[in-house]
Amino acid sequence: MAHNDIEKRPVSLKEEFNDSQDGSGYECEFSPQEQRKIIHRVDRRLVVTVGMLYCVSLMDRTNLSSAAIAGMTAELKLNVLEGTISHYSIVTIVFFATYIVFQPPATVIVRYLGPRKFLTAIVVLWGAVMIGMGFADSYGTLAALRVLLGILEAGFFPSCVYLLSTWYTRFDVGKRYSCFYILGSLASACAGILAYGLMQLKGREGLNGWRWIFIIEGALTCFLGIVGYWALVDFPDKAHESWKFLNEREARFIIDRVNRDRGDARPEPWSLAKFFKGGADIKVWGFAMIFFNTTTVSYALAYFLPIILSENMGFSIGASQCLVAPPYALAAIVMYATGWAGDKYHLRGPIIVFNMLLCLIGLPIMGFHSNPNVRYFGVFLTTAGANSNVPATMSYQANNIRGQWKRAFCSAILVGMGGVGGISGGLVFRVQDKPGYHPGLYACIACCLLTLIIVVLITLKSWSQNKRADRGEIELEYNDDGDQKGFRYTY
Repeated sequence: MAHNDIEKRPVSLKEEFNDSQDGSGYECEFSPQEQRKIIHRVDRRLVVTVGMLYCVSLMDRTNLSSAAIAGMTAELKLNVLEGTISHYSIVTIVFFATYIVFQPPATVIVRYLGPRKFLTAIVVLWGAVMIGMGFADSYGTLAALRVLLGILEAGFFPSCVYLLSTWYTRFDVGKRYSCFYILGSLASACAGILAYGLMQLKGREGLNGWRWIFIIEGALTCFLGIVGYWALVDFPDKAHESWKFLNEREARFIIDRVNRDRGDARPEPWSLAKFFKGGADIKVWGFAMIFFNTTTVSYALAYFLPIILSENMGFSIGASQCLVAPPYALAAIVMYATGWAGDKYHLRGPIIVFNMLLCLIGLPIMGFHSNPNVRYFGVFLTTAGANSNVPATMSYQANNIRGQWKRAFCSAILVGMGGVGGISGGLVFRVQDKPGYHPGLYACIACCLLTLIIVVLITLKSWSQNKRADRGEIELEYNDDGDQKGFRYTY
C-alpha cells in the first residue's frame, strides 16, 4: 500500500474484516480471521496492561479520602484551616501542581524512550513514594510526598492516552479507552473495600490503620510496575521488538491500518514547532475544557465521597468505605455501553451530552433530597455520568486530531486540564460547607452545563468545516507534506 493513498472516509474495523480489499485497491495479506486475532492480541497485551497500571495510578492518587476517615485527618491535624482552605484540601491539590507542569515534557520523553521503559520506571518510583507516605509524621511531610507523587504520575496518563491512540483507528478507540478507564473505575470501586480491610491492621508494628493503606498499596504498585516491564509494549513501529509481541508483517498491518484511517501511524521527525502548533486549533482547547469540567466532578467524588457518605448521609465509617463500590460498578457498565455505542454509530458529542445529563439529574438528588437513601441513589447517577465522560472525551479528541506531534501535544493539554480539574475538584467541597456542601454541588452543576454548551459549539464548527471540505473549499488536518487528504471531523 502506498501511504499517501487514503480513503475519503475512515475504514471501520467491521468493514475491514468483511473484506480484505478496500476501495482504494489495497489488499491485506491477512485473512479477516487473522486480522481479528492480531487486533485481539493487541487488546489483551496493550489495553489490559495499561488498564491494570492505571488501576494503581488512580488508586494511589485518590486513596487520601479512605485514609482520612481511617484516622489520618485526626493524627496529622488535616482539618486545620490555612485561610479558607483546610490542610486536607491542600494535600489533595499540591499533587496537581507538579502533575500539570510535568505532563507536556513527559509526552515527548515517552516518544523517545519508549512506553515500556518510561512508564514502568515511573510506576515503580511512585510506588516507593506511596510507601513513604505511610510513614509521614506531619502535614508538611505528607504534602511534600504528594508533590513528588505528582511529578512521577504526570507522565503516565497522557502517555497511555497517546499510546492507545497510535494503535487503533478512530472508531475502534472508544471501546479501548472505555476498557482502559473501566479498570481504573473498578480500582476506585474496590479501593474503599481494600482500605477497610487494611484498616484492620491497626496496631501492627505500632502503626495506625491509615498508614497500612499507603504501605500495602504502594508495595502492590511497585510489584505491578516491575511486572509491567515485561508485559507492556511500545509504539506500533517498535512492536516487533517488544518480546516477540508481533512480527514485522503483523506490525506493518497495524501501521497500514491506522494510516488508511488517518495517516499518522508512522513517527514524524522531531519538531518543536509541530508540537506547539497544535495549540493554534481552538477545538483542542474546547476538548480540554470539557475534560476539565468532567474531572472536576470525578475528582470531587474520588476525594470526598467517603467523607460525604459519612458526614452528610449518616453512614458509619465502615459502611462509607464499602458503599463507594456500587456506584463505580454502575459507572463501569455505563462507560463500556457508551463506548461501544460511540464506536458502532460513530458518535462522540451525543455520548458526552448523555453522560452530563446523568450528572445533572444525579447532583440535585444527591445534594438536596431529604432521604439519605435517595441521596445515595443520586451518587450512582453522578458517578456513572462523570466517570463515563472521561474516556468519551478522550475518544472525542482522538477522533478529531491528526499527526504524531499534534496528538502528543493535545494529549498533554487534555490531561493537563484534567489536572486543573483535580485542583478544583479538591477544593469544591470545603470543610466550612459541611454537612450539606451546597456550594460544591452548585460548582459541579455549573461544570456540567458548561460542557453541554461547548459540545454544541464544537459540533456546529465541525459540521460547518466538514461541509466546506466536501465542497472542496478547504482540506482538514492534512500533514505538512500535503498527503493523506480526505479527513473529516467526527461529532
